Amino acid sequence: MAGHYQNFKTVVYIPAEVARDFTKEKLSNDLAFLEKYIGLDKVYLESHRTDVDVSEEQLLMIKEFLESKGVEVSGGITTTINDFEGAEAGKQRLFETFCYTDPAMRKRLKEISEYAASIFDEVILDDFYFTNCSCERCIQAKGDRDWVDFRRDLLRDVSENLIVKPMKAVNPKVRVIIKYPNWRESYHFTGYVPEVQKDIFDATYTGTETRSVKYTDQHLPEYLSYSLVRYFENGWPGRNGGGWFDTYQCWSIDRYLEQAYLTAFAGAKELMHFMWNDLIDNPLVAPMGLQLKKIDEMLGKDAKPCGIPVYVPFASSGENHLEMRLGMLGLPIEPTPYFPAEAKKLFLTESALADKEIVEKLTEFVRQGGDAVITTGFLREAGEELRKAGLTEARLTGRSHVVTRYHATGDFTGYYENEKGILFPEIMHGNNMSWSLLNGGDGDYHATLFLRSTYGKGRLYVMGIPENDGDLNRMPTAAIDVLKSVLSDGEYYSGKHFSAFTYEDGSLILYRYVKEPIRSDRVTIHTDREVTALIDVASGRKIPARKVVKFVDFRLKEVYEADVMLSPGTFRKYVWEKN
Repeated sequence: MAGHYQNFKTVVYIPAEVARDFTKEKLSNDLAFLEKYIGLDKVYLESHRTDVDVSEEQLLMIKEFLESKGVEVSGGITTTINDFEGAEAGKQRLFETFCYTDPAMRKRLKEISEYAASIFDEVILDDFYFTNCSCERCIQAKGDRDWVDFRRDLLRDVSENLIVKPMKAVNPKVRVIIKYPNWRESYHFTGYVPEVQKDIFDATYTGTETRSVKYTDQHLPEYLSYSLVRYFENGWPGRNGGGWFDTYQCWSIDRYLEQAYLTAFAGAKELMHFMWNDLIDNPLVAPMGLQLKKIDEMLGKDAKPCGIPVYVPFASSGENHLEMRLGMLGLPIEPTPYFPAEAKKLFLTESALADKEIVEKLTEFVRQGGDAVITTGFLREAGEELRKAGLTEARLTGRSHVVTRYHATGDFTGYYENEKGILFPEIMHGNNMSWSLLNGGDGDYHATLFLRSTYGKGRLYVMGIPENDGDLNRMPTAAIDVLKSVLSDGEYYSGKHFSAFTYEDGSLILYRYVKEPIRSDRVTIHTDREVTALIDVASGRKIPARKVVKFVDFRLKEVYEADVMLSPGTFRKYVWEKN
């Protein structure tokens, strides 16, 4: 039964309370369901969660049964625990996470780790391996440090001395995986330190659940299911094990399936379906195997994603998820925690300012010929340094202005009027010292929304971000294309409500989200390569390309275009036919 797909494994997680109550009959019946609708390659079988510890006899029964059916079995731990005798009571611990300064809890965690390693050769930590405890003992241990620095040091100690080293002492072969949650912008506040833990753990895993984004607490863009996998692949090259999603608050089948699609498009090695009991007899699961088979065939063997570098350092926050929103406007995004000095193009949000040397790095990048786009959030915090370095004279006035009219500047472009009003921060600049590629205004007033400056061999652009970054999707397509044409490396994609996933072999996958308006939409693909047609890989259909002249970044260019129609919930793969 193993090995259902060539590009990824299908995986299911079994929590401790489910494992505790399993019978062979239930295992057999459930496995038949999962095999029919998903195709099961592997499970992670949990030995501890909160107040449940599964007996060795029960774990071995499940493990041996599944392995006899060709399913790979690894272990799992969720680092939550109720108050117990010997531990200090009354701590305010969100989600019952451990207090890692409590001697009794530290001892208990070590025992839990050793137990799992005695049974499994691979163990994953579920994403409750963080701390928010601020009890008196933690306050005393923190001393003069802030919470971020204290928890960085604390979780380094716990990771090394209570989890990994004890596990490997019991079982030298054990492979220990840390799974990070989907709230990347807050890791450093709670002790998640990937930049430290990458040197302690054998591999990482990524939470790619986004659920119904309008109504969940975190308001995570759907694109996170792709971009967070790419972020960790660039942060832990070759050691990002997979993406993890669930059925919760997925108030349509498409919303559930989209999580899996994007996780697979990102090149995740494993697609983790959480969790076993929630999948059984769940209609959300029924189409999963059908769709994964299509994706697996479409990807081909060893498809490697690529895109526009976005520098998001470890332990950073600011304009959170903005790059993901751009990814849902058709910009192929490649987030990385390391500054991509060798790239041709670069996008920086406010999060990049966590790197204290970012202005120095940015100055050298542009001076040597790179094109960099910074946001108004970045300009707001680093404007003085940027002006001192000579990169731009632009500044924010501190005022906001309503935009109902857009002007893509240049003799061959035009105006887009009577649009829904959107608030933008006001950017002031020196006329003809820099040049506005996109203006936005209302009445008799307008200001730049996308500004171009030159420095050395390169260019710096300032992008105005709406006060509500969800309003990016309300901008006219032609206005968004100004940004796309600058950031693209010879190819960009016009339209809305879709993502473009690009690969090193030159192929392209387009996906239309199931979002309002729920209708088919046109996407226009622009390239400066000489091509004759765009080929739909699945059907073999050829869409003729047309040659046009466009005004791009202050100059006329000959480009080739082809149009495709995308229906909601649909993914398609394309390649160009060259001359």
